[in-house]
This record gives sequence, structure tokens and C-alpha cells, in this order.
Amino acid sequence: MTRFRKKSAIGSRAEFIEALQKALVVGALALLLALPLLVNKPAPPAPPAAPPLVPAVMRADFGEHGPSADARSVADWVVDSGDNGSMSFVVVDKKDARVYVFNPSGRLRDTSPALLGSARGDDSAPGVGDKPLSRVRPDERTTPAGRFMAKLGMNAKGEDIVWIDYGAAVSMHRVRATVRSERRLQRLASATPDDNRISYGCVNLPVAFYENILKPTVQAGSTVIYVLPETRRPATTFASFYDVDERLKLAERPSLTSTHGLH
Repeated sequence: MTRFRKKSAIGSRAEFIEALQKALVVGALALLLALPLLVNKPAPPAPPAAPPLVPAVMRADFGEHGPSADARSVADWVVDSGDNGSMSFVVVDKKDARVYVFNPSGRLRDTSPALLGSARGDDSAPGVGDKPLSRVRPDERTTPAGRFMAKLGMNAKGEDIVWIDYGAAVSMHRVRATVRSERRLQRLASATPDDNRISYGCVNLPVAFYENILKPTVQAGSTVIYVLPETRRPATTFASFYDVDERLKLAERPSLTSTHGLH
């Protein structure tokens, strides 16, 4: 009886081992059959590339007014770069004989025609600010281009003015129609800027615009004045100037990675 049980146990163990071996063989065969499918299974499609981030640009708001290309370009740069340092600013477009006054965020407060220096040029003659008007030559009567801080002041007659460049005696003030032959009021009212070059270098403005727009703006806080050049480009006048449209184009251009030498 004991011997029979011993043989039965041995037989059961042998059968178990044999069944296990068969199961291992079947499993290995199944793995071999499935392996090509696992190896050749296509990779899932890559997620769509996120669109490149285009930095937002800030622009001056001219409202319904259509400025010259230079006036718009400089005003946009001022707002986008923050060159005005959160101050109100004024753009004097000499070519178009027009003045624009903006609030600190770049929204136009108002615009007006202006009278400017009779001589074309972007620099003040050396020592011109120390000369009496009678000794200022015609070629020295320029309105200098550049970036200036506006300052309220008084002229020799006790009239309030806004200084552009105190050293060169260049200011912004109410138009003075004291010399009838100069026809300054008529020049301001004309439809084109062709006859607006008549002053010794100062920027003459209509009385209402000076008193209601420019003067209150300067009185309210620091104000930057940008006088646009007429004989050179804005980039050579304003050191940190850049074209906002060009910056936007560069930001929108797709980034290209060179594959040279990888083929």
C-alpha cells in the first residue's frame, strides 16, 4: 500500500512537470508569434506642434487721424518700448508741420498744425541760443531734432512758453501774428505744410491748442518731446529706436533648425 502511494506521488509529480513544460513551450510559441506585431506596431502620431508665441506689440492710438509714416513709426516705438517712461509725450513732425500730444499710455489727446524753423536741418547752430534774434542768420533758423524734456518757462516778454531746448532758445509757444507780412495765422490755416516754415526755430501753435492741450499736459507732469528729423532717419536720431512692424515680422517668422551635415 505504501509503495503504491509512493508511485502515485511520483507519477503525479512527473505529470505536473510535463504539463508545466508544455505550458512554457506554448507560452514561448505565443510570445514568438506576437513579437513581430509588438516590434512593428506603429508609433502613435505626434501631437500637433503648438503655434509659436508671438510677443504682443503696443502701438500709439492716433484715433481717426492719419499721421505720416515717420510720425506713426516713432510714436509706436515710444509706446512699445516704454521710452516715455509712463510720461505724456509730444511728437513734432517737421516734414508734415504737425504736432501730436499723447497721454502716458499713447492715446492721442489732440493734434494741430504748427509753424517751424525756416531753415531745413536737424541741429542747432553752435551758440545760436546766445544771439539776439536780429543776429541769427537765415541758415541758423532750424528746429533741432531729438528727444527733449519739456519745461514750462517764460520768455523775455513775460509770456509762458514750453521749452524744448533751453540752451538753443527753442520753445513751443502761442503763434504771434505781430509781423503782418509773415502771415503766420494764414500759414497755420493753409491746407498743406509747404508754407509752415517761417520761425527762427521755435514751434508756433494755435492759441487754443497751446492753452487747452499742450500747456495743461506739461503742467500735469513730466512730458517728453520727440522732434522728428528731416535730414536723417529716426534711427540715427533716437538711439534705441526700432521699427515695431519689423520686430513683429521677426517674431512671427518660423524658427528654422539647420540640418547641414546630418544627412
